[in-house]
Amino acid sequence: MPRVVLATLLAVLALPAHAQSVADFYKGKSVTLAIGFPVGGGYDLYARTLARHMGKHIPGNPAIVPQNMPGAGGLRVAQFLFTTAPKDGLAFGTFTRMAGIAPLLDPSLKYDSAKFTWLGAITDAVSVCTTWHASPVKTWKDFIEKPVSFGGTGVNNETDIFANVYKNVFNANLKLASGYQGTAGIMLAMERGELDGVCGIDWTTLKAQRPHWIKQKQINVLAQTAFRKDPDLPHVPLIMELTKDPEKLQILKLFVSSHELARPFAAPPGLPADRAEALIAAFNATMKDPEFLAETAKHQMEVAPVSGKKLAEMLAEIYTTPEDIIAKARIAMTR
Repeated sequence: MPRVVLATLLAVLALPAHAQSVADFYKGKSVTLAIGFPVGGGYDLYARTLARHMGKHIPGNPAIVPQNMPGAGGLRVAQFLFTTAPKDGLAFGTFTRMAGIAPLLDPSLKYDSAKFTWLGAITDAVSVCTTWHASPVKTWKDFIEKPVSFGGTGVNNETDIFANVYKNVFNANLKLASGYQGTAGIMLAMERGELDGVCGIDWTTLKAQRPHWIKQKQINVLAQTAFRKDPDLPHVPLIMELTKDPEKLQILKLFVSSHELARPFAAPPGLPADRAEALIAAFNATMKDPEFLAETAKHQMEVAPVSGKKLAEMLAEIYTTPEDIIAKARIAMTR
């Protein structure tokens, strides 16, 4: 009997560590959800809403703890996930949709977006270029012909990038005042009359955070950046409808492509396969969760999920953009 007991004990000790189930691993633990922007903006709203519901769809039901990590235009989280975040399934994050193409536009960035564990995106996006109702710039024609002041949240942030793209591709007389604390800060400045408007802000963000602006017609929507028009804005031109220049269209397509990766969520590369599958499955299940959908509907948040697989495929296509177009896009997004 002692020999049998010893043999059994040795066999148990020899079991591989990965025999632990996903549920056992996550039970009683917390998962960090890193958010690449300050509290109060659109990305923060989507991430915190997801955090309230996704944990119940992960085996073991871990708590998901949002952690704001603003910086580098929303790219700080991308760098964090790629380099220093734990690669055990206890961290994932959301960052600017530009993060997918950012390494193309800025070779100094030391991460490879194709290697992330892409969970998916809550929706694709339509961003807009808009002005306050009191601004003399009320139409696209005004925007091209009259001086205008727009707000930004920092170099490499979408508000700054798209303001510069509009300025440099269309030769708009645009002055960019950067450094505001998130899109919420820009919107307050517009209400105070400090700014004419903002570019690169999602229509869904405006609907969720300033619905009275829309209802009371307090803003002018000049153009929308996307491949499809938002149903609310059938008469507002798409940015790619505003030029017929082939080279400009290629440059614009690169930036518009990022909108297909709106509200993206990704985990670090190299996760254990079973935990990666569990996170992806939990994200997908949350997109169909009645309580999640009820909360997003309450706040007029659009939910039109894009799978992690599709995000990876879109990135592969984006990375085939000719180098000369990428070089010109780099210039267009700067001051």
